[in-house]
Amino acid sequence: MKTSYISSKEIREGEEVCGHDIRAGIFNLIQEGFPGFNQEHFISLNELNQYRRLYLTSFISQGKGELEIIDLDVMDAIKNNSILSENIQDEIESDVSIGEKLADQVASFGGSWTFILVFFSFIVVWICVNIWFLSISPFDPYPFILLNLILSCLAAIQAPIIMMSQNRQEQKDRIRAEHDYKINLKAELEIKLLSEKIDHLLVNQNKKLLEIQELQTDYLEDLMNVLKKK
Repeated sequence: MKTSYISSKEIREGEEVCGHDIRAGIFNLIQEGFPGFNQEHFISLNELNQYRRLYLTSFISQGKGELEIIDLDVMDAIKNNSILSENIQDEIESDVSIGEKLADQVASFGGSWTFILVFFSFIVVWICVNIWFLSISPFDPYPFILLNLILSCLAAIQAPIIMMSQNRQEQKDRIRAEHDYKINLKAELEIKLLSEKIDHLLVNQNKKLLEIQELQTDYLEDLMNVLKKK
């Protein structure tokens, strides 16, 4: 009868397992506890099954650890993304001169219904005053040359102010576009990195599943041998 290298007890006939018949992963696990164990030594079938269970347990624990690492990577990516997604209003409004701020306000008011109604009311009042109230000696009689001069001067001044505000708006849009590009690029790189990690995890999991199936096949073969002997 053969003697078990692990327990140093005699092994019943038909239950001895030689070292070279043990799968590499389980063989290495046995060697961790018994460094002198080699392919010529024997262990019992019950001892082999114990190490098989330990090997499967380590597989499951390792898989859980890899999933936790992936979760932490995702959380880190989300936290780091807040660096680029911060509010850029301060960056846009920095280094703005008083003239540029005034141009923005004038352009904002000049493009509103308030300006249209106020200016239309001013023109109506101007015409009415010169036609009815000051009909004897109007300061701007028909065809209202002074009013045309005022309108021409207003248009001449308002046009460059609006262009100045448009240039400011283009600068804001450019800063926002650069900011969006940085966020999109960072998101693309993070998605690619996470995709590679998930692919790597799936490949490893497939290998582990195949090895687990092989261990299950060994269990079934052992059970069939026991049943045949009985």
